[in-house]
Amino acid sequence: MSKVVILGVFVADTAYRAARAPRMGETILGESFKLGPGGKGSNQSVAAARAGAETHFITRLGKDTFAEMALRTWEEAGVTPAITQHDDGYTGAAYIFVESGTGNNAIIVSPGVAGDICPADIEARKDLISSAAVFVTQLEQPMDAAMRALEIARAGGAQTILNPAPAAELPDGMVALCDYVTPNETEAEALTGLSVATLEDATKAAEKLIQMGAKAAVITLGEKGALYHAGGQSVHVPAFDAGPVLETTGAGDAFNGGFAAALARGDDPVTAVRFGCATAAISVTRAGTAPSMPSLEEIDALLAGG
Repeated sequence: MSKVVILGVFVADTAYRAARAPRMGETILGESFKLGPGGKGSNQSVAAARAGAETHFITRLGKDTFAEMALRTWEEAGVTPAITQHDDGYTGAAYIFVESGTGNNAIIVSPGVAGDICPADIEARKDLISSAAVFVTQLEQPMDAAMRALEIARAGGAQTILNPAPAAELPDGMVALCDYVTPNETEAEALTGLSVATLEDATKAAEKLIQMGAKAAVITLGEKGALYHAGGQSVHVPAFDAGPVLETTGAGDAFNGGFAAALARGDDPVTAVRFGCATAAISVTRAGTAPSMPSLEEIDALLAGG
């Protein structure tokens, strides 16, 4: 039981780098443009597969050039797709603005046919989800599909991870289906109503997530690493220094994919958080999202040195 199954969305990332974002009605010159594979679920699948896990990804694609990009990306990373393709819509796309001075980003996602993933799609993959050691989902696809997948995964004995991104109001009972909830600071605040600016704040927000029903909370803290909280105890895992930060766009996805891969191979939660932090640290030294995901050998080398 070392299988990671991920439900989510693939989108083609259209990434624009500039000194600042344009104001409404303004046109500015950019410094660069890049087209590449993205989508939170897809990125996490690539990260988990490159980190050594047997990884399966559930989604919908169109029948277009971006779908071809998706299939090629998964083949290269070793992800097994569990997909349907549809000619009545398009494969998703995302606008990504990257601030060149800091590497920070702002994103608009249009999920295309993946926005129509429904509980029937999940029922069709019930056997796959039930066989997972670790199941992961996010909030880019419809909520009812994510909810049903978490129910099936929990019933099958999988460790369940909800990465609540992009931030949204969750249906009653969703958090209680999660062994781990993995928000960043902004998402943690949206879920709990508590500002997260310090480790103490993160601990309070994590405890609130436990009170909401999660077995454990992992709050990712960017350059400060991550906070693991369960059973009334918190462990802060500092960030790793893998080199100069180029782009933070895929950091959260790298963390979640690495974290899932480590859990699937039997690591304890704190060790898995450390593995996820190392995965993210390497990813931010590279441009792009899926292309920035490191190999198991690279992650192990950073862990051995840090």
